[in-house]
Amino acid sequence: MEAPSRVRYGVLAFLAAMTFVLYLDRVCIGQAAPAIQRDLGIDDTRMGLVFSAFSLAYVLFEVPTGRWGDRYGSRGVLTRIVVWWSVFTAMTGMAGGFAALLAIRFLFGAGEAGALPNSARVLRSWFPDATRGKAQGIITTAMMLGGTLAPVVSQRLIDGLGWRWTFAVFGLIGVAWAAAFLGWFRDDPESHPATNEAERRLIAEGRAGDASKTHAPIPWPVVFRSPDVWLLGCVMITMAAIYNLLIAWYPKYLQDARGVSAADSATYSSIVLGAGAVGCLFGGWLTDHLTRGPAGRRWGRTIQAVLGALLAAGSLAASLSVDSPWISTLLIALALFGMQIQVPAWWAAATEVSGRHVGALFGLMNMIGNVGGIVSPAFLGWYVESMKAAGRVGRERWDPGFWIYVGVALVGMLLWAAIDPRRVVEQIDESKPQGDLDLA
Repeated sequence: MEAPSRVRYGVLAFLAAMTFVLYLDRVCIGQAAPAIQRDLGIDDTRMGLVFSAFSLAYVLFEVPTGRWGDRYGSRGVLTRIVVWWSVFTAMTGMAGGFAALLAIRFLFGAGEAGALPNSARVLRSWFPDATRGKAQGIITTAMMLGGTLAPVVSQRLIDGLGWRWTFAVFGLIGVAWAAAFLGWFRDDPESHPATNEAERRLIAEGRAGDASKTHAPIPWPVVFRSPDVWLLGCVMITMAAIYNLLIAWYPKYLQDARGVSAADSATYSSIVLGAGAVGCLFGGWLTDHLTRGPAGRRWGRTIQAVLGALLAAGSLAASLSVDSPWISTLLIALALFGMQIQVPAWWAAATEVSGRHVGALFGLMNMIGNVGGIVSPAFLGWYVESMKAAGRVGRERWDPGFWIYVGVALVGMLLWAAIDPRRVVEQIDESKPQGDLDLA
């Protein structure tokens, strides 16, 4: 019998490389922020708005770009997305003041918005259900590795080239990816010349539904009645709030509150984000393993996330209770590990709940979630500026704001406990209450 070809692994490699660049470009501004603020005369409140402008655009454009992938295919849409955000990454280095920086980061966020919904759509088309959680874990791990390297690489480039040319260098990487992807990728296994019949059959037989060929109208009344669409959106608010806090403000927190040098803050930040990458990789394997076991689809997608949120809350609280910057960093790293083991479970659950409309509905849930990304960096920027005006310095200026995020993680734990990935949107009967839904 003919062995299946391995084109799907090439698809996975391209998506992993894309999300690596996605977070490299997204996270680098956190390390560059102190230099940008000094050169452009931007205080913490306005810098928080710059961070939030990215997330605002992300929210506004995620559903439309996800839907474009459903309608027209992800090949052309992803190519355009990556070129767009790469251009505005490079243009970040051209900003001459607060208004220009705000506008550029908003447009940068508009470009990045469609990347993850279209990635979810590609995975649904190219991977069987049984291995999708692991594939999602690899992609989110690559994403986190991009964030892990961003502080150290950014600081090295800033030291050698200045912060403006650093953004230009990062922008070139995405353009190279887009050119290679456009030439090689195809939206469906059937249309890729390198797939054989065995691989096509493997993918088709292991896939619950074909998201790539549906252009039917989205049943929005049913979507809005789905409890899991709202629960998954709200739990992403908690995850986005904590992650955006760390990528936006943690390097400056280390320097201002803990007295760490710029170079050491880059190393410490990379350790934190590296722990998140490990959490993603482990979480992808774990959610597939649990789903195949007695936990089934109900708890196999959620129990690790419940425990991960509890770990995040406890470790974040502990980090604020120690004086050593090194020990505090290790505890923050453990907190992010707990936060990021939730991510592959979220991807898998959101993909399953979305059914045939995965591009748009994944985008909707992630859009809801990124409200946390909008509010979180702006809130903390305002908070620490207020504490400065009140005469607070060092940790007294920063730590009380961080305690709020302990509560945010605990809210996420409660939301995860209520999510049931078996409740697929198109199976919801508008004439029945939710309790009557067949979950066999």
